Amino acid sequence: MRREYDLLIFDWDGTLADSIGRIVEAMHLAADRSGHPRSEVEAVKGIIGLALPEAISTLYPSLDAVAVAAFRQHYADVYMALDEQPSPLYDGVVEALEAFRADGYRLAVATGKARRGLDRVLQANGWEHYFDITRAADETRGKPHPLMLEEILAHCGVEPSRALMVGDSAFDLLMARNAGMHSVAVGHGAMSLEALRVYEPRLSIDHFSQLQDWLGLAGAPVSCDGIPG
Repeated sequence: MRREYDLLIFDWDGTLADSIGRIVEAMHLAADRSGHPRSEVEAVKGIIGLALPEAISTLYPSLDAVAVAAFRQHYADVYMALDEQPSPLYDGVVEALEAFRADGYRLAVATGKARRGLDRVLQANGWEHYFDITRAADETRGKPHPLMLEEILAHCGVEPSRALMVGDSAFDLLMARNAGMHSVAVGHGAMSLEALRVYEPRLSIDHFSQLQDWLGLAGAPVSCDGIPG
């Protein structure tokens, strides 16, 4: 049976990398340095996936462009100090990605990180040439606009119906919907699976082995919980 997808696209923070706690801490410390009150933890988690200037403006809507730029620099300085050793990948990620590559899937990354930050973590993992293409928020339109995915699809020569977006935030799943793609919700990152199911992902997972198992079903019909239907 012909498999259903050719291209697997992954968000980074909260999907591949266990970095949510570090992002929250950096945002809180940047607020301290900027003289602003700390946002609630859930509020910070709710903006993960957005490009950083938009994320800051969402948390602090009264800030003007100059203040946002200053906050952004504080965040960058703090995060670089905290992330001197890049956040570890979630259990099962390396094994799953290796299996996907061995099975002939094309792999890509679509992230709200800046290019400099993404390149740094790719280098730390020895993955500079691991993915067919990576797209960062500061070189294209940010999530949930579909341009990031459209650029990846064009580069790989793959139709939206043959690609799958894997992410842990509403912005990932909305971006996939806007690009006409199916999505997979990951429950170990920024948002719970209960919250993500509102966006009708094709599959919901708590561990990457579940995605590996599901793709191994060669396109058999499944419910949104990944149970064969």
